[in-house]
Amino acid sequence: MEKSDFRIVFMGTPDFATGILKELLEQKFNIVGVITAPDKPAGRGQQLHQSSVKQFAIEKQLNILQPTNLKEEGFLQELRSMQADLFVVVAFRMLPEMVWSMPPFGTINLHASLLPQYRGAAPINWAIINGETKTGVTTFFIEKEIDTGKVIDQASVEITEDMNVGELHDILLHTGAELVCQTVDKIRLNNAEGLPQDAMIKTELKAAPKIFKEDCRVNFDRSAKETHDLIRGLSPYPAAWTKVTMPDGATKQFKLYRSELTDISVEVDRTILHDSNGLLFPCYDRYLLVTELQPEGKRRMHYKEFLAGNKIENAIIDLN
Repeated sequence: MEKSDFRIVFMGTPDFATGILKELLEQKFNIVGVITAPDKPAGRGQQLHQSSVKQFAIEKQLNILQPTNLKEEGFLQELRSMQADLFVVVAFRMLPEMVWSMPPFGTINLHASLLPQYRGAAPINWAIINGETKTGVTTFFIEKEIDTGKVIDQASVEITEDMNVGELHDILLHTGAELVCQTVDKIRLNNAEGLPQDAMIKTELKAAPKIFKEDCRVNFDRSAKETHDLIRGLSPYPAAWTKVTMPDGATKQFKLYRSELTDISVEVDRTILHDSNGLLFPCYDRYLLVTELQPEGKRRMHYKEFLAGNKIENAIIDLN
């Protein structure tokens, strides 16, 4: 089947999905419809905010649907009327079977891990938090159980020691866009059988559940390496945080965005120090150097800017 005759409906919401949709269009695939999240109130004025995918789809004059209920008959009728051969899903919500089973060539998903590892909502974060040195992207056919369908294609990406989630996200976006186009071409040419994930399991599986605020709290009783991985695994969003008892006795919350490992042994338990390179936070084995942070009620800043207006001597990490 020619590209122009192969009809695709794309489903996605955030920037990550927008990058994939953009690449599909640049590769001249026929996108006959876009499904994205309904507009939501955001900001102080609670004005309706359009998803990244919707904004891009409007710019490209694509047909857009924003269902609140994926099982509602009116939506299903509109979806059927698009006569899609394939659905492509990237960073969207869980689909009911009546939706993902609709197109004759199936429904595929792009997942930001090397499945079957890191199934779940936050695979990019958890790969870094767990100190992995490699991750990647996977395309697979959607089935009943989330992230368990037959794998079509995969591509690996190296995670360097200081790489954070934002940086890895951008690399995976580029790699994923290429992989999705490769996979769609395979399906279009009837050359994509897929490999069952059960046949790929060689080691214990690690999960990637949704991240909540308490998951982001830094525990300085852990090693500097584990703490460093947590900080970069949550930077820039949702950001690791900790509480500090300041020299004046006030307890303040800080978000930590960038850190570096050191070989400096801990001298004073729980007391934060600083040198010419940054703030030194004591972990159980050595100090961790923090170079970017956000004090409570302030904006994100470099440590030099923070020290210009704040005293940190004798500040203590609050473990409560």
